[in-house]
Amino acid sequence: MKHIFFIIIVISSIFVISACGSESSDQAQSSTTNGESSDTVTYESETGPVEIPADPQRIVAVTNAPNVHALDGKLVGVDQWTKSNPLFADDLEDVATVSENEPETIMAQEPDLIIAGSHMENLEELKKIAPTVIYTWGKLDYLSQQVEIGKLLNKEEEAQEWVDDFKQRTAKIGEEIKADYGEEVTVTVFEVDAKNFYVFGDNWARGTETLYQAMDLNMPEKVREDALEEGYHTLSLEALPEYAGDFIVVSKKTSEDNEFMESDTWNNIPAVQNNRVIEIDQDASTYSDPITLEYLTDIFEEAFLEE
Repeated sequence: MKHIFFIIIVISSIFVISACGSESSDQAQSSTTNGESSDTVTYESETGPVEIPADPQRIVAVTNAPNVHALDGKLVGVDQWTKSNPLFADDLEDVATVSENEPETIMAQEPDLIIAGSHMENLEELKKIAPTVIYTWGKLDYLSQQVEIGKLLNKEEEAQEWVDDFKQRTAKIGEEIKADYGEEVTVTVFEVDAKNFYVFGDNWARGTETLYQAMDLNMPEKVREDALEEGYHTLSLEALPEYAGDFIVVSKKTSEDNEFMESDTWNNIPAVQNNRVIEIDQDASTYSDPITLEYLTDIFEEAFLEE
């Protein structure tokens, strides 16, 4: 009788252990499908499928870092231009500065995801460090690029919601500007550095996407002829009046001498005489991510509509 009782106990114990094991297995399976970093997904990149973390915890972005930051991506390394940008400097203070030309700086961050540009060197070395997703600058327009980063970070819906809202808001601002100044009102975007002047087309940052695409404002014909296809055109101080529109946006470094603004050539431009010049900080205007776009949209809305 004692033997029978012992056998019953053993069999019961086996069922209990088996049940507990099954429960533990279910919990383990659940933990790897709830978006933890140990789970992976296949991202369809422009260079082919890449196995990436479903929830990357240590992202190194040597390109498109501002787009990642706008979606609260967990950055541990960014390029020097993003790090020094005044719009991001405070938020990224504790993020390392890295370079694709020095792969060891990237490896030191122990990334689980790397974002790089197709024009960069050492891409094969980067792929050995961590899953690497490559983008070609200009292959996607500025809004589609943000949605694509959303897909990469499993935040596509959030990215798309911002895009839809931005398009609606900026289109409305554009309509209000035209209502105030006429349907044919023109705007020119100039930039100055220590040696040259530049005029931009509709997709070269500095607010060009916002003004020409989102707000649907007009560029002067001379700008369209010389800068639209190439993206930008280099010119001299003497040529500035030929490209100037009814409004002028000037991208310049606040730390540099901008003595051209004291010249007769500049001051005889009608937009300058009519106080229709909008100055923007060059260091804060060289990207087309949501943070930069919102920053510039606020500047443009105030300059055009709140005189």
